[in-house]
Amino acid sequence: MNLTDAVKAAGVVGAGGAGFPTHVKLSGKVECFIVNAAECEPLIETDKYLCRTFPDRIVKSVSIIREHLGATRAVIALKGKYKPEIVALQKAISEQNAEIELFEMPTFYPAGDEQTMVQQVTGRVIPERGLPANVGCVVDNVGTVLNVLDALEGKNVTDKYLSVVGEVKEPIMLHVPLGTSLRECVAAAKPNLTDYALIVGGPMMGKTLVDDKAIDEAVVTKTTGNLIVLPKDHYLFRRAQLPLETIRHQAMSACIQCHMCTDLCPRYLIGHKIRPHMMMRNIWREEKVQDNDEYLQTFGDAANCCSCGVCEMFACPMGLSPRKVNEYLKGQLRNRGIQVPRNMEPKALPTVDIRKTPTDRLIARLGLSEYYGGHAHTCMELTPDEVFIPFQQHIGKPAVAVKGIGSTVEKGELIAQADEGLSTNIHASVTGIVTDITAKGMMIRRRKE
Repeated sequence: MNLTDAVKAAGVVGAGGAGFPTHVKLSGKVECFIVNAAECEPLIETDKYLCRTFPDRIVKSVSIIREHLGATRAVIALKGKYKPEIVALQKAISEQNAEIELFEMPTFYPAGDEQTMVQQVTGRVIPERGLPANVGCVVDNVGTVLNVLDALEGKNVTDKYLSVVGEVKEPIMLHVPLGTSLRECVAAAKPNLTDYALIVGGPMMGKTLVDDKAIDEAVVTKTTGNLIVLPKDHYLFRRAQLPLETIRHQAMSACIQCHMCTDLCPRYLIGHKIRPHMMMRNIWREEKVQDNDEYLQTFGDAANCCSCGVCEMFACPMGLSPRKVNEYLKGQLRNRGIQVPRNMEPKALPTVDIRKTPTDRLIARLGLSEYYGGHAHTCMELTPDEVFIPFQQHIGKPAVAVKGIGSTVEKGELIAQADEGLSTNIHASVTGIVTDITAKGMMIRRRKE
């Protein structure tokens, strides 16, 4: 079995982002293979832990993937302040005599955005709404790279490393079976609050869970890398719950057209056509624009928004919400069937390296300074009695169940097969009995030894 087939069979997806099936990424040839170990958002500990703990396996996997892709250059990109991680990786590279570079990035947000990273590492700019492959690159998260090596050794994706930070006794790392309840993960970190809300991921782009029922039902998936435990009345949750009509009225009455949201936009800085301040200027009349050509001319830029949140969480002096306006407009463009033209040869602006968002200042704006600077030094193993494994932990179609209620399954056994098209296999994360199957996933009760 070749690398692509092994990765596909093992159900490997992007471990640090939206869960793009990795076998698709690795199916072609490119010039440069980049490993993303830069921890895009603040307060996340996972990539650092993996680099410190498994440097030999990371370097081995990168060398294999580079050869498979036919890449002339292999780069591990991480923040320059990650000193222990850099030392560990340099040692592994030297011992294996590997042709791998370390690219040390400044501490800014969003350093781990793949389009920003490609521009920083190679000087090339990915086309609007394009992929790294468009400029001869493949970018994979460091966790994905480890899963690729596991796949080549016959191990399917069944477990996940993640950090738990925020209102807990101390930040910790967890190694858990997929499908583990988020409640169990938080309990292991000894939360300081009995009534809390969660951000799954980072504070800028992570998914907010405030409702107790939603938290009770949430589980660890292949893309879960971090949990932030916070009080339910924290600024980030209040901000996330603002309705669109409030945002629309705020834009109409309070936007001062300073265009800081545009000047600091990471996509604008790499040359993409996106001007959030213009979206804010015109959102008040959006419902009155009936002609699609006029709609495209006025609001088409929104299609290039990556939803990083710099515009609303850092740049805007009035506390407005350009990101949410752009997200709404992207939906309206889709609903109207409007195809927004793409610039296939964007050029980074001269200001690209001087208008980056400093992480420490961003953290202060987010009201998270008290949690910044703590690091996870301990990794705990959790063995839950029961797991609920979703059939969709990736971009594309959900996998299709191949086991029924009452079936006995072994850890690593296929329980849901990739559907046609863009999809990926799902495997049992524990040995046990299937107790329930729904449209969303499969419940397995662990067999105790």
